[in-house]
Amino acid sequence: MKEIIPIASDHAGYDLKQQVKQHLHDMGFETKDYGTDSTDSCDYPDYAHLVGRDINNGTYKRGIVICGSGNGVQMTVNKYPNVRCALSWTPEIAHLGRQHNDANILSLPARFISEQTALQIVDEYINTPFEGGRHKRRVEKISQLLN
Repeated sequence: MKEIIPIASDHAGYDLKQQVKQHLHDMGFETKDYGTDSTDSCDYPDYAHLVGRDINNGTYKRGIVICGSGNGVQMTVNKYPNVRCALSWTPEIAHLGRQHNDANILSLPARFISEQTALQIVDEYINTPFEGGRHKRRVEKISQLLN
């Protein structure tokens, strides 16, 4: 069974989302597209929350969210305690997000990276394993609440 990767964007990320979906399909993955379905102006939380919820509850292992800067969707999904979303504008940042932080959602800034760079970032996110070791202890502390 193919792994399903949920993906969502706002209007600014719609075109890039279409390219990322095709790239994932070419890599052998299926996608679950939570919207938006056009470049018409919309509110990014309406779509990002759907990905955050399904990663948080374990429905899917990893996902991708896209908006103009990548910030809004990242802030939205990182509200969920089991989500670790990495905003990545270079392949190296995506690599470290996976390797050191066990990022389970990738956020892409559609207005600030080229399609080629975005696909390289997706490749790093998909292909980089979590290193564990000392990083595991640190990742476990991310969702701890401080009093």
